Amino acid sequence: MASIQEFRKSQEELSDLRQMLEADDLDAEMKELTELEIEELQSRIPDLEQQIKIELLPKDDADEKNAILELRAGTGGDEAALFAGDLMRMYQRFAEGMGWKCETMSLSESDIGGVKEAVVKVNGRNVFAKLKFESGVHRVQRVPETETGGRIHTSAATVAVLPEAEEIDVKIEDKDIRVDIFRASGPGGQSVNTTDSAVRITHLPTGIVVQQQDEKSQHKNKAKAMSVLRSRIYEAERAAKAAERSAERKGQVGSGDRSERIRTYNFPQGRVTDHRINLTLYKLDKVIAGEALGEIIDALIAEDQAERLAEIEGGV
Repeated sequence: MASIQEFRKSQEELSDLRQMLEADDLDAEMKELTELEIEELQSRIPDLEQQIKIELLPKDDADEKNAILELRAGTGGDEAALFAGDLMRMYQRFAEGMGWKCETMSLSESDIGGVKEAVVKVNGRNVFAKLKFESGVHRVQRVPETETGGRIHTSAATVAVLPEAEEIDVKIEDKDIRVDIFRASGPGGQSVNTTDSAVRITHLPTGIVVQQQDEKSQHKNKAKAMSVLRSRIYEAERAAKAAERSAERKGQVGSGDRSERIRTYNFPQGRVTDHRINLTLYKLDKVIAGEALGEIIDALIAEDQAERLAEIEGGV
């Protein structure tokens, strides 16, 4: 581990410098330089110690996995659907900036171009580690384009971030699922395909239901639905284990509770506030564009690491 090597090297340097300082033949200028170097090392070593502690924290098994993002318009009608669309594009732009790849697995749009519901798969390095704290209710405050009186409306969208589960992570028996095939329909109920290609899979033990109709192939729709189903079951199992391990972490950064209001996007004031860590950025345009979202994500990760270190050091 590079940080451990740097820590040891810094300690050795500090020891050598202290020995130098004790030498009788050290002139005044050299003594001053040595004292400055000692001071610099003494301030750096605690930071290195902290970094090592963070790197040695127990890893989340899912951190290196790809992620499946589920976005749903909440309260607020058309405006909520438009906001859900904004969030979807925000994550897609952020992913692009990270060098990740996005695949829209299913998309249900509103009549005016918003997103009623979407499922997006994000592939890349440590995707789930970066995005897992985005689960929850995102609230927007702004004047809708359809509002003639200029009144500020509040609406919401829900985001769920699931680690993509492989077959090795979750084994689904054929006897545990019911597969229904039907004709896909679009907005207003009109038929999208002329064949019965839409797939609905119900996982009988948990009651989880997944539906896919975006592909014209029944086989492709079933494969996508199974992928989402595996991820939902996997995340449900992870959440249950996490609750058993540490009930007091509920409501903290890492709770992943999708009913919790986690963030507010206030357009009139140009600010974004994450309520879990009381962080406010007055750069809403850059956050929504995906450019400054990383600042919030990094702050959430740092807070989660600090909480877990405090639990370990406090013997919790």
